[in-house]
Amino acid sequence: MAFKDIFKDSNDINEKSVAGFAALAMMILFGIVDIITGITGDVLHVQEYIYNSFVIVVLGSFGIAEVGKIFVKKDKD
Repeated sequence: MAFKDIFKDSNDINEKSVAGFAALAMMILFGIVDIITGITGDVLHVQEYIYNSFVIVVLGSFGIAEVGKIFVKKDKD
């Protein structure tokens, strides 16, 4: 699969899950950096609305992906 195939309507990648995973990875990175800066005695200044935005993206992406699995009609052969 080429990179341009990701943007087609018919592909095997769930874009909502990819966006949710990327936001989750950023939240984990914030946590790790916060722990490291706490150990060194520094303060990590992250605006609350930035972190909350990542939380909303994660919950929204994974929630939409799961609801899509529930309500998708499967063809019976």
